Amino acid sequence: MVKITYAPIQELVVHEAVKVQVDDLLRERVTPAGTMPLYWCNGILFSFSSVPMSKRVIDDYMNGVIHWMEVHFCEMKDYSPVMDLNDEHYNSSTLKIRVIDTSKSALHTEFAKWLKKNR
Repeated sequence: MVKITYAPIQELVVHEAVKVQVDDLLRERVTPAGTMPLYWCNGILFSFSSVPMSKRVIDDYMNGVIHWMEVHFCEMKDYSPVMDLNDEHYNSSTLKIRVIDTSKSALHTEFAKWLKKNR
């Protein structure tokens, strides 16, 4: 019999949170290989970058503490699974950016609450 242990995240350390315009948030998800998705949770559209892995970061992670180096966000009342980016730098074509609804994530829900209160 395999033992299953549930160990949810106990703490999220946000090193920087920056409110940006929605178009800037969309632009940052464009890469040479395509587009990367954004996250939406309870009225907040956001992206985050994690801290590079090191022994300390891995130890923290194993103890229920995760680090987000930088979060970019804006308010977006209603969820939409795809957003359009129209920008002259992309040959006048409309780029589609996927948006993932993470409102069922306990971590993202608590983060969105914290952000609304503290930013």
